[in-house]
Amino acid sequence: MCQAVWATRAYYNLFINNVIHQIYNQQPKPTKNRKSRLKIQLNSCFLILSLSYLFLPLILSDARKDALIEGWTSIKNIKDPHMTEIIEFAVDEHNTQLKGSLKLEEVVKGETQVISGINYKLVLQAKDGTADNSCEAVVWEKAWLKFRKLTSFTLVKG
Repeated sequence: MCQAVWATRAYYNLFINNVIHQIYNQQPKPTKNRKSRLKIQLNSCFLILSLSYLFLPLILSDARKDALIEGWTSIKNIKDPHMTEIIEFAVDEHNTQLKGSLKLEEVVKGETQVISGINYKLVLQAKDGTADNSCEAVVWEKAWLKFRKLTSFTLVKG
Protein backbone atom coordinates (compact mmCIF):
# COMPACT_ATOMS: atom_id res chain seq x y z
CA MET A 1 0.00 0.00 0.00
CA CYS A 2 2.79 2.43 0.90
CA GLN A 3 4.56 1.67 -2.38
CA ALA A 4 1.38 2.50 -4.33
CA VAL A 5 1.07 5.84 -2.53
CA TRP A 6 4.76 6.54 -3.08
CA ALA A 7 4.46 5.67 -6.80
CA THR A 8 1.40 7.89 -7.20
CA ARG A 9 3.15 10.76 -5.44
CA ALA A 10 6.24 10.27 -7.60
CA TYR A 11 4.18 10.37 -10.82
CA TYR A 12 2.37 13.45 -9.54
CA ASN A 13 5.64 15.22 -8.78
CA LEU A 14 7.00 14.24 -12.18
CA PHE A 15 3.88 15.62 -13.85
CA ILE A 16 4.08 18.93 -11.93
CA ASN A 17 7.77 19.27 -12.75
CA ASN A 18 7.05 18.68 -16.44
CA VAL A 19 4.29 21.29 -16.40
CA ILE A 20 6.59 23.81 -14.76
CA HIS A 21 9.30 22.90 -17.28
CA GLN A 22 6.95 23.46 -20.20
CA ILE A 23 5.75 26.79 -18.82
CA TYR A 24 9.19 28.19 -18.13
CA ASN A 25 11.07 26.21 -20.74
CA GLN A 26 13.71 25.60 -18.09
CA GLN A 27 15.22 22.52 -16.53
CA PRO A 28 12.81 19.94 -15.04
CA LYS A 29 13.62 20.87 -11.42
CA PRO A 30 13.14 24.59 -10.97
CA THR A 31 14.56 26.38 -7.98
CA LYS A 32 12.43 27.42 -5.04
CA ASN A 33 12.48 31.00 -6.31
CA ARG A 34 10.98 29.97 -9.67
CA LYS A 35 8.27 27.91 -7.95
CA SER A 36 7.17 30.90 -5.91
CA ARG A 37 7.11 33.06 -9.08
CA LEU A 38 4.97 30.40 -10.76
CA LYS A 39 2.53 30.42 -7.83
CA ILE A 40 2.30 34.20 -8.00
CA GLN A 41 1.70 34.10 -11.75
CA LEU A 42 -0.95 31.39 -11.42
CA ASN A 43 -2.64 33.32 -8.60
CA SER A 44 -2.54 36.46 -10.75
CA CYS A 45 -4.08 34.60 -13.69
CA PHE A 46 -6.80 33.20 -11.43
CA LEU A 47 -7.50 36.66 -10.02
CA ILE A 48 -7.73 38.25 -13.48
CA LEU A 49 -10.02 35.46 -14.71
CA SER A 50 -12.26 35.77 -11.64
CA LEU A 51 -12.50 39.54 -11.97
CA SER A 52 -13.30 39.30 -15.67
CA TYR A 53 -16.17 36.90 -14.93
CA LEU A 54 -17.37 39.29 -12.24
CA PHE A 55 -17.26 42.45 -14.35
CA LEU A 56 -18.11 41.05 -17.81
CA PRO A 57 -21.90 41.15 -17.22
CA LEU A 58 -21.62 44.75 -16.03
CA ILE A 59 -19.67 45.74 -19.12
CA LEU A 60 -22.05 43.97 -21.50
CA SER A 61 -25.17 45.26 -19.75
CA ASP A 62 -24.09 48.81 -20.60
CA ALA A 63 -24.62 47.97 -24.28
CA ARG A 64 -28.27 47.13 -23.59
CA LYS A 65 -29.10 50.12 -21.40
CA ASP A 66 -31.99 51.19 -23.64
CA ALA A 67 -33.71 47.83 -23.08
CA LEU A 68 -33.36 48.01 -19.31
CA ILE A 69 -35.06 51.35 -18.56
CA GLU A 70 -37.87 50.39 -16.21
CA GLY A 71 -37.59 46.89 -17.67
CA TRP A 72 -40.12 47.48 -20.46
CA THR A 73 -39.43 48.62 -24.04
CA SER A 74 -41.92 49.61 -26.68
CA ILE A 75 -42.63 47.16 -29.51
CA LYS A 76 -41.60 48.83 -32.76
CA ASN A 77 -43.59 46.67 -35.18
CA ILE A 78 -46.84 45.48 -33.61
CA LYS A 79 -47.93 43.99 -36.97
CA ASP A 80 -45.00 41.55 -37.04
CA PRO A 81 -46.23 37.97 -37.67
CA HIS A 82 -44.79 36.78 -34.35
CA MET A 83 -46.58 39.60 -32.52
CA THR A 84 -49.81 38.68 -34.28
CA GLU A 85 -49.39 35.13 -32.94
CA ILE A 86 -48.82 36.42 -29.40
CA ILE A 87 -51.87 38.71 -29.59
CA GLU A 88 -54.12 35.96 -30.95
CA PHE A 89 -52.83 33.60 -28.26
CA ALA A 90 -53.73 36.14 -25.54
CA VAL A 91 -57.31 36.59 -26.77
CA ASP A 92 -57.86 32.87 -27.45
CA GLU A 93 -56.43 31.86 -24.07
CA HIS A 94 -58.62 34.45 -22.28
CA ASN A 95 -61.69 33.13 -24.10
CA THR A 96 -60.74 29.54 -23.22
CA GLN A 97 -60.17 30.31 -19.52
CA LEU A 98 -63.38 32.34 -19.05
CA LYS A 99 -65.45 30.67 -21.78
CA GLY A 100 -65.89 34.12 -23.27
CA SER A 101 -66.40 35.45 -26.77
CA LEU A 102 -64.01 38.38 -26.84
CA LYS A 103 -63.16 39.56 -30.38
CA LEU A 104 -60.01 41.56 -31.06
CA GLU A 105 -60.57 44.88 -32.82
CA GLU A 106 -57.15 46.52 -32.65
CA VAL A 107 -53.88 46.61 -30.77
CA VAL A 108 -53.32 49.99 -29.11
CA LYS A 109 -49.73 49.44 -27.97
CA GLY A 110 -47.31 46.77 -26.84
CA GLU A 111 -44.19 46.48 -24.71
CA THR A 112 -41.66 43.74 -24.01
CA GLN A 113 -39.65 42.84 -20.95
CA VAL A 114 -36.72 40.45 -21.03
CA ILE A 115 -36.87 37.99 -18.14
CA SER A 116 -36.42 34.24 -18.23
CA GLY A 117 -37.97 34.48 -21.65
CA ILE A 118 -39.99 37.52 -22.75
CA ASN A 119 -43.04 39.19 -21.24
CA TYR A 120 -45.32 40.89 -23.74
CA LYS A 121 -47.61 43.58 -22.29
CA LEU A 122 -50.34 44.38 -24.80
CA VAL A 123 -53.10 46.98 -24.65
CA LEU A 124 -55.97 45.77 -26.83
CA GLN A 125 -59.32 47.07 -28.01
CA ALA A 126 -61.74 44.16 -27.97
CA LYS A 127 -65.47 43.65 -28.28
CA ASP A 128 -67.46 41.35 -26.02
CA GLY A 129 -70.84 41.11 -27.68
CA THR A 130 -71.82 44.76 -28.06
CA ALA A 131 -69.52 46.23 -25.38
CA ASP A 132 -66.19 47.77 -26.36
CA ASN A 133 -63.40 47.06 -23.89
CA SER A 134 -59.81 48.16 -23.44
CA CYS A 135 -57.80 45.26 -22.04
CA GLU A 136 -54.24 44.75 -20.91
CA ALA A 137 -52.82 41.29 -21.50
CA VAL A 138 -49.45 39.98 -20.35
CA VAL A 139 -48.09 36.91 -22.12
CA TRP A 140 -44.94 35.14 -20.96
CA GLU A 141 -43.04 33.30 -23.70
CA LYS A 142 -40.01 31.04 -23.70
CA ALA A 143 -39.56 30.53 -27.44
CA TRP A 144 -36.76 27.96 -27.11
CA LEU A 145 -39.13 25.73 -25.08
CA LYS A 146 -42.19 26.52 -27.23
CA PHE A 147 -43.85 27.77 -24.03
CA ARG A 148 -46.48 30.51 -23.73
CA LYS A 149 -48.61 31.48 -20.78
CA LEU A 150 -51.20 34.21 -20.33
CA THR A 151 -50.18 35.62 -16.95
CA SER A 152 -52.82 38.36 -16.75
CA PHE A 153 -55.73 39.78 -18.68
CA THR A 154 -57.44 42.80 -17.15
CA LEU A 155 -59.81 45.57 -18.19
CA VAL A 156 -58.19 48.99 -18.50
CA LYS A 157 -60.26 51.97 -17.40
CA GLY A 158 -60.33 55.16 -19.40
